[in-house]
Amino acid sequence: MSSSGRAGRMPAGLSMRPASPFRLAGGSGRNWGRSQRGAARAGWVLSLPALAGVAALLVLPIGQAFYYSMTTWNGITSTWVGPDAYLQLFEDPTFLRVLENNGLLLLAMPVVIAIPLGIAFLLHEQIAGWKFFRSAVFLPTAISWVVIGVIAVRFYALHGILNSMLSAVGLGFIKTNMLGSTHEALAALAITLIWSQLGTNTIIFITGLAALDPSLAEAARVDGAGPLTVYRRVIIPQMIRFIQFAFIITVLTAFTAIFSLIFVMTGGGPDYGSTTLEFYVYQQAFSESAFGTGALLGVLLFVIVAGISVVQVRVLRARI
Repeated sequence: MSSSGRAGRMPAGLSMRPASPFRLAGGSGRNWGRSQRGAARAGWVLSLPALAGVAALLVLPIGQAFYYSMTTWNGITSTWVGPDAYLQLFEDPTFLRVLENNGLLLLAMPVVIAIPLGIAFLLHEQIAGWKFFRSAVFLPTAISWVVIGVIAVRFYALHGILNSMLSAVGLGFIKTNMLGSTHEALAALAITLIWSQLGTNTIIFITGLAALDPSLAEAARVDGAGPLTVYRRVIIPQMIRFIQFAFIITVLTAFTAIFSLIFVMTGGGPDYGSTTLEFYVYQQAFSESAFGTGALLGVLLFVIVAGISVVQVRVLRARI
């Protein structure tokens, strides 16, 4: 008998027809579905302690703050006022002044972005002494807000470093007391914020520059583009994601992270001239014992910061 005949002979009861995939997946498919549902239930059960912790430490306090924001609460007893509490707050000239201060701080954001972006570009090009300048620029990042505030007080004081420097160059007649003036105190706060964010934003931009495709800039240089043209036409458009990220971080810092700086530098004064919404929460709740108003201000601060963050994220997604 030929080998082909022996190979073609099959035991009785077997068929050459391939088995149906539905037939094979019948019982095992149902078992697999049950195991997946069981794993999902187990996952939810194991997540319950973490979810309970989040609810107890985050969701519940936010709900309590929202409730107390519509009351007059002194920390012991509370009286329900209702949504009118929000309307009354917007009729308070002091609160409007505080909102104006936050708005004026936002005017410093372009400077907070532009200066670190230029420094990052110079460091990326490895100019002479770039290692020293990189360390000097990063220095504010390692200093706490309290230390920065103490340095700023000594710099801006009436007999401080700034006036000594002006006198040394023959400009002593400009003698100023920025921390003692209603409008200049906020300017001093903004300048200090710009300096303190210099290192953080420069780090972000250097990281972004290192991630760019260098062939595009090289092609622009080959076509005869100068350094400024390459920077403005090629590099900046590629850095949009990093610029918007730095903007979000800086805005969040200006709204929620400079309490220590204000406390040390000005205490919110003079005459609420340097009080931000974050610091006003502290003043109302712990200085005036108006915890209901403090809760209301906290809710508004949360809504404002969340709104700015959402808008920025949407803009970022639209540009990517």
